Amino acid sequence: MKIAMIGTGYVGLVSGVCFSDFGHDVVCVDKDPAKIEKLERGEVPIYEPGLEALMAKNVEAGRLSFTMDLKAAVQGAQAVFIAVGTPTRRGDGHADLTYVMAAAKEIAEAANEYVVVVTKSTVPVGTNRQVKHVISKANPTLEFDVASNPEFLREGAAIEDFMKPDRVVVGVQNPRTEEIMNEIYRPLYLREFPVVTTDLESAEMIKYAANAFLATKITFINEIAALCERVGADVKQVSKGMGMDGRIGNKFLHAGPGYGGSCFPKDTQALARIGQDHSMPMQITETVIKVNEETKRRMIDKLLDLCDGSFNGKTIGILGVTFKPNTDDMRDAPALTLVPALIGGGAKVRVTDPQGHHEGEALLPGVHWVEDAYKAAQNADLLVILTEWNEFRALDLKRLARKMATPRLADLRNIYTVRDAKRAGFEAYDSIGRVAFPKN
Repeated sequence: MKIAMIGTGYVGLVSGVCFSDFGHDVVCVDKDPAKIEKLERGEVPIYEPGLEALMAKNVEAGRLSFTMDLKAAVQGAQAVFIAVGTPTRRGDGHADLTYVMAAAKEIAEAANEYVVVVTKSTVPVGTNRQVKHVISKANPTLEFDVASNPEFLREGAAIEDFMKPDRVVVGVQNPRTEEIMNEIYRPLYLREFPVVTTDLESAEMIKYAANAFLATKITFINEIAALCERVGADVKQVSKGMGMDGRIGNKFLHAGPGYGGSCFPKDTQALARIGQDHSMPMQITETVIKVNEETKRRMIDKLLDLCDGSFNGKTIGILGVTFKPNTDDMRDAPALTLVPALIGGGAKVRVTDPQGHHEGEALLPGVHWVEDAYKAAQNADLLVILTEWNEFRALDLKRLARKMATPRLADLRNIYTVRDAKRAGFEAYDSIGRVAFPKN
C-alpha cells in the first residue's frame, strides 16, 4: 500500500520507517527543510536505538522517502497518517490541536480520490470527528474515512514496541476502513499480535486512560517511597512484594525522582482537562499531576540535606539529564527542575549524559558539560545519579569517591545500595525510599 506520514517527529518517523519495513511504500512529509535534508542524507534527527539502520535499509529498498511536498505524497495514497505534535496548550492544559487541524485541511486540499485519514497523534476524545468535519468542509466532494490509531511506543524501545506490540488499537466507523487498517497491519495479524478494533471515541480514550494509569503507578510508588523513608522500610522490597501480585504487576513500580517525557505530563494534563470540560473531574489523575511535581521538588530537599543545607559554593556532578535512558528526550525531565534549583542556590554544576548534550545545552544554561562520570566527580561535593543509563550501572564507586572533595552520593534511581556506598568510601549516601546514611 502507499502510505503518507505527515510529521517526522518521534511518532511519525518511527511509524513511517516501521511501516516501510512491513513492505508498504511510505512517504514521510515535514515542513522543516533542515529536517528533510538531514533525513535524505540518512541522518536521524532523534536518538532511538536501531532506527538509523532500519531507515537506511528501507530507503535503499525503495520503500521509504522524505519530502516537503505534501500534495505529491497524499495523491495516490490509500492511507494518510497525521503524526504531528499535540503539545499542552499554554494556560489551560488542553492538547493543542492546531497542527492536527492544519494537516487535515492540507490533506483535504491535496487528495483527489478515496483515502483513509488516520490520526496517530495523541488527541482528545472527539478529535477524529473534528478532523472529519474539517476535511469535509475543505473538500466537500472528497470521498474519505477517518480512523484513530494511537501509538504506544516507549522511547528507547520504539522499534521493538512497533514490531512486537502488546496490542494495536484502531478506531473506525465502518467495515471498509477496518479492512484497510487490517491490511496496513497485516504482518502483525499474521504473527497473531492482538489488534483491538473499536469506535473512534474509545480508541481516543484508550490512549489517555493507559498513560494516566501508568503515570499513576509511578506516582503511587514514589509516594510509598517517601513513606518508606520515614518508617524505615525499603521501597525496592515493597515494590517486589507488590509486583508479584498478578493483579498489580511489577512494571512501572520503580521509585524515582518523578516521571517526565513526551507523553505522561501532557496526557495526564489533557485527561484532567477533558474531565473538567465534561463535568466529570478526573480526581485521581489531578492528584497524580500534583504529587509528581511535589516528588521532583522533594528531590531538591534531599540534595540540600546532602549539602549540609546550602548549595552555595558547592560543586555538584549530575549523571544523566534525559527523562529516561536510551533517548535524547528531555521534555519535562526531572533535571529541568533539579538543575536550575542547584544553580539558583549558588552551586557549580557539572553534567554528563550519553545523549542529552544536544538538547541540554539550550535547556540547562550555566552548567559545564563533561565526558563521563569520573570527570563529573572531580573535586565535587556531591554526585547525583539522575538517569539510569547503563553507563552509570557499573561505575567504579571507589574511584568516584577518591576523586571527590566530599564523597557524597545521591542515587535517585536506586542503582546502588548503602552497602555499596559504604564499601566504596562514601561518607554519605541517599536514595529513594530507603534509609540513608548517615541517617538524617
